[in-house]
Amino acid sequence: MAGRYGEDVLAGDWRRRKVTPEVDAEPDLVVEDADSGFCGAVVGFEAGAVVLEDRHGRRRNFPLLPAAFLLDGRPVTLRRPTRPSVPAARRRTASGSVAVDNVKAQVAKASRIWVEGIHDAALVERIWGDDLRIEGVVVEPLDGIDALDAEVRDFGPGPTRRLGVLVDHLVPGSKESRIVARVNSPYVLVTGHPYVDVWQAVKPAALGIAAWPVVPPGRPWKEGVCAALGVAEPGDMWRHILSRVNSFADVETPLINAMERLIDFVTEAP
Repeated sequence: MAGRYGEDVLAGDWRRRKVTPEVDAEPDLVVEDADSGFCGAVVGFEAGAVVLEDRHGRRRNFPLLPAAFLLDGRPVTLRRPTRPSVPAARRRTASGSVAVDNVKAQVAKASRIWVEGIHDAALVERIWGDDLRIEGVVVEPLDGIDALDAEVRDFGPGPTRRLGVLVDHLVPGSKESRIVARVNSPYVLVTGHPYVDVWQAVKPAALGIAAWPVVPPGRPWKEGVCAALGVAEPGDMWRHILSRVNSFADVETPLINAMERLIDFVTEAP
């Protein structure tokens, strides 16, 4: 009986006895390096290390050490597959990024992206929604930007609480440019596009028209567009516009550049 109970079960580092699962590093498997936080898809192997590629196309090599990676937030040990596998064709998101499969959306971070209204938010979701869910960044619509400086102060931006703001009609000398000039924080990036409304950031060709109608000064722009195109209600026109947007190829370059800058800014490590 003494031999049966002679071993001290608490002796040694008993906390490390949990077995870390081993996972084949198959192509396109998305993992996170536990030490650096670098997250990417498996794209190959070099000199005994696994090569990961992130959503921006950056590649880094990591040794295949025990419990060195996180898969769905849990430690795993990656191993090189014993048999060669044929990588699947790369799937792309609507924004043009490499799609990552079998990855849950992250818990929302403190950082945010603000846009001017619900139409802007819907268009951003249509194109960049997959990327933003992977990054854990929430997009929130504002009711205009007239009180932007006060709202930024209330938000309280900081090193781990960054704020990106997408502004319509951000051109020199405009009312929008004067409002934006009042925002001064290293943790806030305000950028935008030159179009009167986010509708106009959608390429006319995507809607089957030669160009956006020219609306005379003094008339509400959306109402003027609807009248010129023979649409009764702005809501009907917006639903038609959104239905014709399938990817970044359907919107103008200034909007794409502005959104990519904002996503990079709010996801930058402190």
